[in-house]
Amino acid sequence: MPVATPPAAARRDRTHYLYLAVIGAVVLGIVVGFAAPGVAVELKPLGTGFVNLIKMMISPIIFCTIVLGVGSVRKAAKVGAVGGLALGYFLVMSTVALAIGLIVGNLLDPGSGLHLTEAVKAAGEKQAAGAHESTADFLLGIIPTTLVSAFTEGEVLQTLLVALLAGFALQAMGPAGEPILRGVGHIQKLVFRILAMIMWAAPVGAFGAIAAVVGETGVDALKSLAVIMIGFYITCALFVFVVLGTLLRLIAGVNLFSLLKYLGREFLLILSTSSSESALPRLIAKMEHMGVSKPVVGITVPTGYSFNLDGTAIYLTMASLFVAEAMGNPLSIAEQISLLVFMVIASKGAAGVTGAGLATLAGGLQSHRPELVDGVGLIVGIDRFMSEARALTNFAGNAVATVLVGTWTKEIDKQRAAEVLAGRIPFDEETFVDDHAPAGGASADVPEPRDDEDELVKAKA
Repeated sequence: MPVATPPAAARRDRTHYLYLAVIGAVVLGIVVGFAAPGVAVELKPLGTGFVNLIKMMISPIIFCTIVLGVGSVRKAAKVGAVGGLALGYFLVMSTVALAIGLIVGNLLDPGSGLHLTEAVKAAGEKQAAGAHESTADFLLGIIPTTLVSAFTEGEVLQTLLVALLAGFALQAMGPAGEPILRGVGHIQKLVFRILAMIMWAAPVGAFGAIAAVVGETGVDALKSLAVIMIGFYITCALFVFVVLGTLLRLIAGVNLFSLLKYLGREFLLILSTSSSESALPRLIAKMEHMGVSKPVVGITVPTGYSFNLDGTAIYLTMASLFVAEAMGNPLSIAEQISLLVFMVIASKGAAGVTGAGLATLAGGLQSHRPELVDGVGLIVGIDRFMSEARALTNFAGNAVATVLVGTWTKEIDKQRAAEVLAGRIPFDEETFVDDHAPAGGASADVPEPRDDEDELVKAKA
């Protein structure tokens, strides 16, 4: 009897053409941006609309993933261990990223020879006006106004809080919570299917986003600020391939290039939209498919999008040194460290928002060295191109963090991970959901039995 072709293979073939179309759309957008800048700028709503469609799906995906993950583990301490490990790792890696940015920034000595015009001053003042809120406001902002407002306002950390509370509540309910967990599992499948449908609009969104960026920026700004931009890209590459690659190999035994290849479509999506949030739902789905357990994925990925900002840390470091040098008022080492630690704390939640890094830079300079704020305008012209490097680095950092935390907590199926990265178990591009058994033996939808269920079975026997 002939063997039927697996459905996943056929689906993968169709989506292969989708991402070829995205590449074509990016090239076409660049051509239109240079050939007709005025028209290209008017195409910006196409890119914005596509990113907004993706953002629309983030809250329900995070909620379903965390509720299923937390609600189906036996002990709440496991969730606390995952969160504690993740936050500790994020703190260490942010410090490493800061140090690398400081070293390279001081070696390059960027910013000399540039002149401040009135237009540049105005641009710097505008960014300072849009700077981020205080740390206290940020912490209070994690608490939503109502239980459902986290979904309507699209706040990732608010959704994370509500999902954790719901997961712990279902965990405490025992067997009575099983029907609810099964219902959330079905809702997750629906949400991922909607996301898969939205992805077919990716070429249109990529075309509009890239055309608008090229049309707004032009080639003159790139020439005059090439040193800081190229230096920043090289620094991000060193951090990803040397620091993250070494950690991934030594701790998890995973080859970084294999992981990056597995996430290739997500990197293309980020590059074409300049937003790492556009790839957040797919990162969650792909990490689960790779064999990392739902609790680890559900906690590490959303938290990392607010706290694991390696690319943003490098950007803030190098951009601050650049502005200070351009203004003829360089920062001392002590000033560099205090200013940049403040900026990394103030940048929480900025990972997926295009331009938020620039506002954070202006806000940090405003609070520490107000006389340097006008110089922020010097970097406005190339910030969108540096934003892409920030987003790509942040995304790579969160993918690596998820694998590392899964390894430390023994919540990753290493055999499955090896098979997936080798391409022998393809990701289902149509549904984003599969029913494999992750680490710990639980299926993707059916929670593993709890201790109280085991006791109930024994009592009946």
